[in-house]
Amino acid sequence: MKVSKKILITFSFLLLQFTTQAQQGWFSQSVGSSFHFFSCYFADGYTGWIVGKDELTNKAIILKTINGGWNWPSQFSDTINYPFESVYFTDNNIGWVVGFSETILKTTDGGSNWVTQLSGINNYLYSVYFVDSNNGWVVGHSGKIFTTTDGGTNWAPQTSGTNNVLYSVHFNDQYTGWAVGKYGTILKTTNGGTNWFFQTSGTIRNLNSVFFSNNNSGWVVGEYGTILRTTNGGTNWFFQTSNTSEFLYSVYLTGNNTCWVVGGNGTILRNGIAQASGTAEALRSVHFINDSVGWIVGDYGTILKTTTGGATFIEDEKNRTIPKEFFLAQNYPNPFNPSTTIRYSVPQSSQVVIKVFDVLGNEKETLVSEEKPAGTYEVEFYSKGLTSGIYFYTLKVSNKLLSGKMVLLK
Repeated sequence: MKVSKKILITFSFLLLQFTTQAQQGWFSQSVGSSFHFFSCYFADGYTGWIVGKDELTNKAIILKTINGGWNWPSQFSDTINYPFESVYFTDNNIGWVVGFSETILKTTDGGSNWVTQLSGINNYLYSVYFVDSNNGWVVGHSGKIFTTTDGGTNWAPQTSGTNNVLYSVHFNDQYTGWAVGKYGTILKTTNGGTNWFFQTSGTIRNLNSVFFSNNNSGWVVGEYGTILRTTNGGTNWFFQTSNTSEFLYSVYLTGNNTCWVVGGNGTILRNGIAQASGTAEALRSVHFINDSVGWIVGDYGTILKTTTGGATFIEDEKNRTIPKEFFLAQNYPNPFNPSTTIRYSVPQSSQVVIKVFDVLGNEKETLVSEEKPAGTYEVEFYSKGLTSGIYFYTLKVSNKLLSGKMVLLK
């Protein structure tokens, strides 16, 4: 049977693509080593945009893919000295990019055409966020904040109360949002930005990215491995262990509250645990469309993709390795609201009991009470009906008793 070269090439490409995805948690889709990418956004598993600058031609760039990142044709380039810093789409057609000289561009046809909506003189814009096709905000140099309620036809300045650079903005609805920036700046609004007030971050390090999964639970990342978390809308911010001193540039939460953080020297953290990126380049932006499929972009044309939430077959095999001893991990996240995950290991088939107690020793809930084969497990604890405070969780196996302390903040 005669098979055309075209069919063979296509089959080989698909086989290579499948093999690459199957074996690697994160695999490369990199293009153009002179490119520096600062932001990415995907509307679905096929359609996405990345923005930045081509150092070789000195042009700001917008690239688009319609096949999940395997090809990235250019949509826009201009001979300017500064890159586009942020991109955001509300669907497959309507989107914005921001950057140099207070520039805001909008498209209504997926990027085939871009129209200038705002352009100033000196000030830089670093981040853009929309809650729908009408209501959006941008932030940048000198504490600048602009907002629109008509899709960008008109942009109005808002008073931030600071001259510090603002690097990132995030809103959960038309009224509640946060902006973060230089010297530990965290701002919050509950009326769409008519008024912004300061929140105490507990640091003077630059904060580069903010993301909230709801009006209570949010994360901020910044310089020297800084990760902050709140479970009460930012009234209190707590430092989280990152185990790195790299600058962290972007944070993103998926629907199951998995927290992704990326940064310098190829750093990728999933719920605080490092994943192999396969690169030493700075990673600037992370975006997921569901719990498994996501992209990361960064310096020197770096584009990484995962279809497994970053896990590899090798990592899965490690997870199935029989542990050598009983183990009870610190719950994550901690503090928490409304839920937290507790990981534990048993080296042999055992009757396992995990319970939660308050500070007076009153039993509040039994999370596990069953025979478990040897292995490592996770159990989710939901705080429904409990008040803020300190709680203890215990793992009892035969004659062993292990315990941990966790903090619920509502």
